[in-house]
Amino acid sequence: MDNMENTPESVWAAFRETDRLFKESDARLEKQRINFEKEMAKSRAEFDKRMKVSNKKFEQSRVAFDKRMKESNEKFELSCAAYDKRMAESNEKFELSRVAYDKRMEESNEKFEQSRVAFDKRMEVSNEKYELSRVDFERRMKKFEEMTGGLSNNHGMFAEEYFFNSFEKGKQNFFGEKFDDIERNVKGIDSGYKDEYDILLINGKSIAIVEVKFKARDKDIEKVIKKAKTFRINFPKYQSHQVYLALAAMVFDKNAEENCIDNGIAIVKQVGETVIINDEHLKVF
Repeated sequence: MDNMENTPESVWAAFRETDRLFKESDARLEKQRINFEKEMAKSRAEFDKRMKVSNKKFEQSRVAFDKRMKESNEKFELSCAAYDKRMAESNEKFELSRVAYDKRMEESNEKFEQSRVAFDKRMEVSNEKYELSRVDFERRMKKFEEMTGGLSNNHGMFAEEYFFNSFEKGKQNFFGEKFDDIERNVKGIDSGYKDEYDILLINGKSIAIVEVKFKARDKDIEKVIKKAKTFRINFPKYQSHQVYLALAAMVFDKNAEENCIDNGIAIVKQVGETVIINDEHLKVF
């Protein structure tokens, strides 16, 4: 860290700059998503086009085969008529006509089988290309999710840095008490209770546990209340201290603020370029 003093104004300016960068990043991600969807639409259109061409060729092959079959049947009928006529004259001529017919049928069947094998091959190639497109789509979606998850973490780190600096500067007035020490990211793992406390304010008789969120939601209240229980277990040396709880966030859901008040948890939020603390309803845990 550099030696420059972190004032609320400088921190707020940094927040605005970070927010601008996040918006630019969101815009780039949105543009990438739109381009990707266009590429997918183009791939699907090409696939549909190839399928249409394949089906057309198959239908043409089938029609040609039916035509040849019809022609062969007509010739067969003629051969049969000739056969019946020649039977009276010569069994040898009949046998020659039958052999010629069998040969033509074999050729027709071979051509049909060749057409079927070619169609199956085209279908296999089309399915392989579709599978490659699907796998690539899933890979890109996973990367997108990882990127958006990283943005959420950065928001949380910014909020924690902002409130820590604010408490460090004005900690003597917090909860109407003077706190001698301020600590951050304190981990406790004693007695099997793994927990982490974002900000701790400490003096000889009191502990203030501050949970920091970028956006506070109603579901966060239960987690904040649990901090008081796990802290006393993890740090028995503070058993005689009064424990206060606070929820600090850049933005609060309406229900979250009301729930904090109902449960005796201090509300710490950023309004404009000022940190506002509402602790009139505060209670000891």
